[in-house]
Amino acid sequence: MDQHIRHWKVAIARFCAAPDPDYREMAKMIAEIATTDIDETLRHAAAQVLPILRQAALKSADRRTRSMALRRLGIVSDALHMLSAPQFGRRGLTPKVLTQEERCRQLLGLPFGRRLAATEVHQAFKRAAKTVHPDGGGNGPAFLELAAARDALIKHH
Repeated sequence: MDQHIRHWKVAIARFCAAPDPDYREMAKMIAEIATTDIDETLRHAAAQVLPILRQAALKSADRRTRSMALRRLGIVSDALHMLSAPQFGRRGLTPKVLTQEERCRQLLGLPFGRRLAATEVHQAFKRAAKTVHPDGGGNGPAFLELAAARDALIKHH
């Protein structure tokens, strides 16, 4: 487990257990978490909690604002727990290799495992071509790959 994560978990636990917590100090720590590059979910959680913590740090903050800040701090605590908890199961497995037809379906955004009509394939191609076509801001090779995927699926069905 990363040292930063361990430090942050302990600090949040102490903060929540303290009878008169220092919201300003916690807001500084959450701002530090929001600027790290450890995990996107953690950064997002910290960014959500930061405004209410800053409000709770004000001298004019009422009890309701401070209790809301404590509850929102649970979001960051949960994200830290997910990062530090051991992961069991099938991690490290290589992803399934897709067949040519599955790659074509994925490229066009079509579902796997069911029969497709030619019109459905053509509509999916038109939808995807709007963003990939060189006139629409895309590039030529990507559009040609998309057209080849459409042709392969129509020929296959």
